[in-house]
Order: sequence, then C-alpha cells, then structure tokens
Amino acid sequence: MQPENDYPIFLGSEIEQPKPEDAFFHIIPIPYEETVSYGGGTGKGPASILEASWQLETFDNFSSPCELGIYTRPPVEVRSDAEQVMHNIAAATQEVLALGKMPVGIGGEHSVTWGIIKGLLDAGETDFGVVQIDAHADLRDRYEGHKHSHASVMRLVVEAGVPLFQLGIRAYCEEEMQARKDYNVGYLDAHQLVPNNVQEFQLPENFPKKVFFTLDVDGMDPSVFPSTGTPVPGGLGWYQTLNLFESVARQRQIIGFDVLEFAPIDGFHAYDFAAAQLMYKLMGIIQRNR
Repeated sequence: MQPENDYPIFLGSEIEQPKPEDAFFHIIPIPYEETVSYGGGTGKGPASILEASWQLETFDNFSSPCELGIYTRPPVEVRSDAEQVMHNIAAATQEVLALGKMPVGIGGEHSVTWGIIKGLLDAGETDFGVVQIDAHADLRDRYEGHKHSHASVMRLVVEAGVPLFQLGIRAYCEEEMQARKDYNVGYLDAHQLVPNNVQEFQLPENFPKKVFFTLDVDGMDPSVFPSTGTPVPGGLGWYQTLNLFESVARQRQIIGFDVLEFAPIDGFHAYDFAAAQLMYKLMGIIQRNR
C-alpha cells in the first residue's frame, strides 16, 4: 500500500495502514539533509528504509511488534530554514503525543532529533532523559557556523536541561569533553564497550524514569553500517546495539526513539534492509518490555 505522498508505509507488504488512533508506533519520516559535513545521502534514508521494510517478516524471532499497530505519517516538510524545519518536526511529534502514541523518527541527519525533543518539551513532557548511541558526541556549541548542526544537536538537548547518557562515542573534541563536564553527561564510550563486549549497563540511579532513545547508525561499526555519512571504525556490533537498547528498555520507560544518519548506497540493498530490520527490532524490544 502506498500513501498519497508516494512514501511506502512501513511493512506495507504485510499490514494495512491503520487509523492513527489504532496504532501505537507512529513513524515520522524526516528526510532532512542540510548540515552534513562529509558523505551525503541521509535525505534519501527514510524512503529507502520504508521501501526495504516490505521485505521484513512480521515475526521478529521473539514477537510481532506490528500487533501494536504501526502508522506511517507523511514525511515532514523540510524545504525551509532550520528553525522552521525543527518547528515542523516538533509539530508532528506533538500530534503523535496528543494521541497518546509513540513517535519513531526516521532521518535524515542527526540534527532532527532536536525537533523531536522540542516536540516532547512543547507537549509538556519535561521529566525525561535522552540515551544516545553514536560515534560522535554532537556536543559542539555550533559546527561550521550552524547551531542546528548534526554535530551540535546534543548540545541543544543538554542546554534545554534534558539529562543525557551517551553510548559508543569514539570521536569528540576538547570542547565536547568540557561540555560533558559542564552538563553532567554520563557516558560509556566505545573503548569501554566494544573491546570488553559489554552487553548491558546500569543508568545512574537519578536518571529520569522516561527515556527518548536516539540511534545514529554511525554508532555501529562500519562493518555493519558503511551506509552513513561519517563512519568511524571501532563501533558497536549488531547484537551489542540491540542488547544495550534492551538494557535501557528494562530499566526505564522508552517514550520514543529515532534511527538517523542512514545514507543508502546504490546497489547495496542489504544495508537498507538492515536499517529497516533494526527499526523493527527496536519496536519488538519496546513491545516486550512494556
């Protein structure tokens, strides 16, 4: 089934597009690509992931997340300046929250996470934290002149007073190291996680009970996802990523998540499928830990 905007619906080979009020997961495609600083292509990520999702099985080896209902929203309008784009993302997020449903963002560059966080805050959701899987800290005040840069999105989050815990980081500058101290950012970096094969961890006791989880695919190793604009070796593996996500889901209530920075490579559909499966696996983990 194809919606009117020509974006496929998630898992459309197996399910019909439900009514918005009947679906727990609301997918928000955000094809925004403005501040990428190396390889491009993230603007094509949402459509590629949605198309590849038609090859998924409804059973994810443990459960069938689609039983909770998956609604695919029209893509966010991103042909504007950054402030307007963030407003558009926030508005879409608020619409999902008004229905009592879970926002699931597909990007697009990582800057779009701020739009979702802004939507949560504007909707009155204040007592929550963010857990981030990423290769980069994204804590610069601005990058290449952009405050709404993919390299500064987490700075906006912590400046808004939202607690942050980072996983798998392995590329950051002195400014970002200082920002971690200034904003009391918790972290387990790649050199702590990957060589030691860490599969679970404990969030700080005072970390909020509600969590928005943001997953930049470059947080995973390029051997898993070379299809991203800024790959860094030494990242998380497939099962390690899923297990760390589940570790958070067991400890806290996940109120939304996004999967970002996926840049499809022409002719290599395996990575498109992997991104779609990653999203569905995360939905399954949330389903089983509700």
